[in-house]
Amino acid sequence: MTEFIRKRAVNVKNDIFSGLTVALALVPEAVAFAFVAGVDPLVGLYAAFMVGLITSVFGGRPGMISGATGALAVVMVALVAKGNAMGVEGENLGLYYLFATVILMGIIQMLAGVFKLGKFVRLIPHPVMMGFVNGLAIVIFLSQLGMFMVVENGERVWMQGNTLFIMLGLVALTMGIMLGLPKLNKKLPEALIAIIAVSAIVILGNLDVATVGSFIREGGGEGLKGGLPQFQFDIFNKVPLNLETLKFIGPYALILAAIGLIESLMTLNLIDDLTETRGDSNRECLAQGGANIVTGLFGGMGGCAMIGQSIINIKGGGRGRLSGIVAALALLAFILFASGLIEQVPIAALVGVMFMVVIGTFAWSSFRILNKIPRADLFVLVLVSALTVIFDLAIAVFAGVIVSALVFSWENAKRIRARKRLKDDGTKVYEIWGPLFFGSISVFNDKFDIKNDPEKVEIDFVESRISDHSALEAIFNVVEKYEAEGKQIKLKHLSQDCKILLYKANPKFREVIVEDIDDPRYHLAANPEKFTKGLSDYNL
Repeated sequence: MTEFIRKRAVNVKNDIFSGLTVALALVPEAVAFAFVAGVDPLVGLYAAFMVGLITSVFGGRPGMISGATGALAVVMVALVAKGNAMGVEGENLGLYYLFATVILMGIIQMLAGVFKLGKFVRLIPHPVMMGFVNGLAIVIFLSQLGMFMVVENGERVWMQGNTLFIMLGLVALTMGIMLGLPKLNKKLPEALIAIIAVSAIVILGNLDVATVGSFIREGGGEGLKGGLPQFQFDIFNKVPLNLETLKFIGPYALILAAIGLIESLMTLNLIDDLTETRGDSNRECLAQGGANIVTGLFGGMGGCAMIGQSIINIKGGGRGRLSGIVAALALLAFILFASGLIEQVPIAALVGVMFMVVIGTFAWSSFRILNKIPRADLFVLVLVSALTVIFDLAIAVFAGVIVSALVFSWENAKRIRARKRLKDDGTKVYEIWGPLFFGSISVFNDKFDIKNDPEKVEIDFVESRISDHSALEAIFNVVEKYEAEGKQIKLKHLSQDCKILLYKANPKFREVIVEDIDDPRYHLAANPEKFTKGLSDYNL
């Protein structure tokens, strides 16, 4: 019992310190994404607080951090702009359309959880996962480069001279502390200590550098300070509940829901690998959806899992739900009570933390396996990484899964084989090996010599599997062609489910399928090794 309490106490300490670090890193991220979407910084901060708190309590992956993200913000910017154009100047109608869209987005995500669609994330191939991780690491890195710009004469330009050198020095110091501190004491929260140390140097040294406060003011905000989120009654007054509104916000809500779920579930899988535990994808869908409904009703821009902050949390020792709860509550406390202190945190310290996240996120092992994996997998890995950077996560993942599926189909289409032999009574037997589906039916049809075959023919499917309707049609066409030539054909060793499908497709199959035999090796057809065993005996 003492050991159990001691371990729980250590976990609580790690969760608290890690949560505080994440809260500090959430501030500029949430503000930046709010600016991208074209809304007030508080809309992003409220989203980070509400989505982060609800998913930490009810989500399917303890230790995962959720909040406002760039992947969602880039879609929202067009929605807000079109919404504003539908109202009079200064009405800010786009903001209320955004809230309505976030609510609908949440409903769609909850439906995905109710119908248990979260399990389909398991179908994402490993090369797609690695491409997603690498692409997202590059996106995080590129997003931080904007912090090396300043406003001069109303325009943003790159830092130069001493300003640039000081910024680089502080970033390097932050990264150095985070790299070196664990070698001295692994129990200390290196990210939080690095932020505090660099902030102290800037404040005590009176250095003229960009801070969280200056960053907010440069974006047009008045500062970090705000109050508690308020229920947005104006949504129901300004956004008409009719078919036209649904046609406008529906596509945006669907895209946002898809991006949010894909990013959240893939981040969940990544954290599963890092912590060697298993999260609940369907529960996460429900929590994300519920969080976005609440966020939309209380004036937030919606959100999903944040891979950068999640990795900061995991690397900092945050494993339980407490870490996410502390991060969300600390963020709210910053807004309510400590805005003055947080505004003094130098941007360089937060950039240094995010650069360490990039290093920890990127799958460096992908370079070592470039020459060891199939070219198709390498292509998918690079494709997903590039599309994640160029477009967004949803497009990248969908493209990666589609390409992987096409490659899989092509490779399986080439596996169909037919070994031919003659029985003592002159019957010709075709022993089919490999999966029979839409991709392999052309090769399957080429195996038969219908005109020159003897009067009796058997097709043995003991090492094959009929997978789809195209396969059924291919078999039926072969049977018809043999019978048109006046020859007798029989089908043997079909599995029970295959026979049911064939009987439903056409009663004629009852005349050609041989029923009174056992199928002891049917399940072996699912084993890829069986497809390649003894291929040297085949007539290719």
